[in-house]
This record gives sequence, C-alpha cells and structure tokens, in this order.
Amino acid sequence: MTTGAADRGLITELGTGLAFLTRLPVRGALGGEGSLARAAWTFPIVGALVGAFGALAFWGAALVGLHPFVAGVLAVAATLLVTGALHEDGLADTADGFGAGGSRERKLEIMRDSRIGTYGVVALVLSILLRAGAVASLVEPTLVAAALIAAHAAARATLPAFMRFVPRARSDGLAAGAGQPSMTGVLVAGLFGLAALALGLDPLTAIAALVLLVAAASFMAWLALRQIGGQTGDVLGALEQAGEILVLLAAASML
Repeated sequence: MTTGAADRGLITELGTGLAFLTRLPVRGALGGEGSLARAAWTFPIVGALVGAFGALAFWGAALVGLHPFVAGVLAVAATLLVTGALHEDGLADTADGFGAGGSRERKLEIMRDSRIGTYGVVALVLSILLRAGAVASLVEPTLVAAALIAAHAAARATLPAFMRFVPRARSDGLAAGAGQPSMTGVLVAGLFGLAALALGLDPLTAIAALVLLVAAASFMAWLALRQIGGQTGDVLGALEQAGEILVLLAAASML
C-alpha cells in the first residue's frame, strides 16, 4: 500500500468514527461490516473533539457571567447535542435491562425496546447531574476544558478493548455488526487515551483516573457476562458513560 493510500485509509477511518459517534455532517464515511472495528482507534480522538465542544459551551456561559453549575449543565448539553445522546441511550437501555431481572432473553428484549423505564431515567439523571456537578466544581474554564477533553477521550479509549475481549451477547445488532477491533487498534486507542489523561490532568489525578477506568471496564465486563452473556452496543454506551463520570469526578476531587 502506498503512503497516499494509507493516508486516505486513515482519513476514511477517522470519518467513520466521526460519523458513528457524533452527529457532525460527515458524508459517506460509514462503510460496510467491520468498518467500525477498523475505525476503533479513532474513538478517543473523536472523544477529545466532543469534549472540546463542551469546553466551548462552558467558556461561553462563564463569559456572560452564568453560575458555574449552569455552565456545567450547558457543557454537558453541548456534548449531548454533538453526539445525539448516543452513549446516554446505551446507559438507559442497559440500566433498564439489567435492573428488570428475569431471563437473559428478557433482558436483551428490554434493552432493544425504544421505551425508557424507571431504571433508565434514574441512570440518566444521575449521569447528567454527576457530570455537570463535577464540571461546575472545577470553575476555571481552562481546567474544565482539560478535564472534559481528557474524560471524553479516555472513556472512549476503553471501548475498543472491550469490543475485542468481551464476547458479544447477540449474533446481530450493533456490537455484532461492528466487528472486532485489531490489537493494533486497541493499543493505539489506549495510547491516545493515556495521552489525554497525562496532558489534561496532573500526574496523581491521571493515575487515579486510569485505575478507575480499568476497574470500571473490568466490573462492566463481569456484569455484562453475568447478566446477558456478553457485550452489546448498549453496554458499550454504559461503559463510556461510567468512564466519563469517573474521570470528571477524579479531576474534581483532586483540586
């Protein structure tokens, strides 16, 4: 493969990541089966961009003198707007499915239902409040920007490894169609996630955030295997939300 062809391949994969993980107008980027797995290395890059949108919203709100909590809510709202609440939808579906009880098949059926239940509502409210509160407690826009970019990048960096090492719960659906990322993709995404933590947080906070991310991914893998026999696209969304919350809380607690 020539250098030009390789570069075009990387750009295409970045476009695939943007098209899937955001609502940004990236045309013709989503390919066939397995294209998302090949683009998995781009997830933390896309996450950093999403975090930057949130940082801009916080900066604008702070500029006009709004209260830090209001600015924090607007920052979270900006990220929801950019992503189309993709991961929040996964969190709500996972909470409803895992919380409902019953058989594995019943839980998977609930997770596919477009309606939201009590567990899903509670999970979404807690997720938004925790993120907005953590962002607000940072107060300073530069600290907010660094924490948001680190949180969104690092949380998405965990997804390729989860997709590769945790078996799929269904033979169809998003996770099955996405395919399995290569080890190279997993490692590249992990390096980008580590870089985001190292650059956005102080060393002690970055280490704490990394430990929390590994613990969250390990727990989610155990829980998904126990509840439904593996991972789905909804479980991936729930993992991203957990990672995002934990990194922001780590950043807020280390002030």
